Amino acid sequence: MHPLRGQRKAHVTMLIGISPLLGPDLLHTLRAMGHGDEIAFVDGNYPAAEHARRLIRADGIALLPMLDAVMGLLPVEAVFRAALNNDPTQVDHIHRQIDALAQDRGQSAVALTGDQLYPRIRSAYAVVATSEAALFANVILRKAAMPPAPTQG
Repeated sequence: MHPLRGQRKAHVTMLIGISPLLGPDLLHTLRAMGHGDEIAFVDGNYPAAEHARRLIRADGIALLPMLDAVMGLLPVEAVFRAALNNDPTQVDHIHRQIDALAQDRGQSAVALTGDQLYPRIRSAYAVVATSEAALFANVILRKAAMPPAPTQG
């Protein structure tokens, strides 16, 4: 008898090389986005349902693992983040972690004031509502253009 017959194993339903944190709605959204479109990842305090054009729930998932998984797939040309008390001169532990993750991916996270950040979140292609508990833990990624694949000739 086949070892998996009659059993449902979690790893069987996953895609090779794709984080299990990325559900079908988010994967579809990432693929559908065009160059220059922005996707926002917001903390658990953010009123995502009211502000999102397209809402993707990521309940039970913290911000940093979600960002790491997405940035492993999405070509990113810019990273914007919230700042402690909406003041770009103030940082908290979560902001240092966001900055480090962006730097690991070859980007520099730009801290925005609340007046700069919140309208961008509202106009983002999609909003991903995480369960992040840290305050002011909101990030926007802008999708980069993909160069054409080399032709075989």
